[in-house]
Amino acid sequence: MPQQRMDIRMIKDILRLKHQGARSHEAIARSLCISKGVVAKYLRLAGAAGLDWQATADLDEASLERRLLGRSVAQSRVVEPDFARVHIELHRKGVTLMLLWQEYRAAHEAQRTWAYTQFCGHYKSFAKGLKRSMRQHRRAGEKLFIDYAGATLELADGTRAQIFVAAMGASSYTFAWATVDQSMRSWLGATARALTFYGGCPQESRARDSCGNQQDRIM
Repeated sequence: MPQQRMDIRMIKDILRLKHQGARSHEAIARSLCISKGVVAKYLRLAGAAGLDWQATADLDEASLERRLLGRSVAQSRVVEPDFARVHIELHRKGVTLMLLWQEYRAAHEAQRTWAYTQFCGHYKSFAKGLKRSMRQHRRAGEKLFIDYAGATLELADGTRAQIFVAAMGASSYTFAWATVDQSMRSWLGATARALTFYGGCPQESRARDSCGNQQDRIM
């Protein structure tokens, strides 16, 4: 686990107590509630940078950080997204990786952030580490999955259309059709259009029953 970076103001306190107050490492550590090792580390860095208290007192925090640590740690560190939250948010209707990346960038405007392609790549690596499901092997033409899916679409007359979707199990070749409702008439009509689109019937189709359970139907 990486160590947390010391606040620059506390580093100034270490240098002030050592050079102006002539305090021991132990006394400084006790006063600031830190370890003696931390005190020794930053006094060593200050010595290597040629900084005593007089030189340090005239520096602002950003300048002191650059003198002690080289390039600003705040500038070099990339803010890691909360990919656990990203994974959960993606299950919400209308939420995409692009939208979550834009929110992540907006929340850390003054800091370094991942570009969109990096954001997606790191999320995919995170997702691969989650519980894996059994891989399904499909034969071409074996199954056709059909269901109503996604949000409704607003039409020019103010009504909303239901989106019927069919997808071949092996290739994921997809057909979509808008219907006025989800009645049996609309369902059968959309299914007939899907079969016409595919130019034939699969060995079986798989749809969901009224309880949301998958059912196989031999065509």
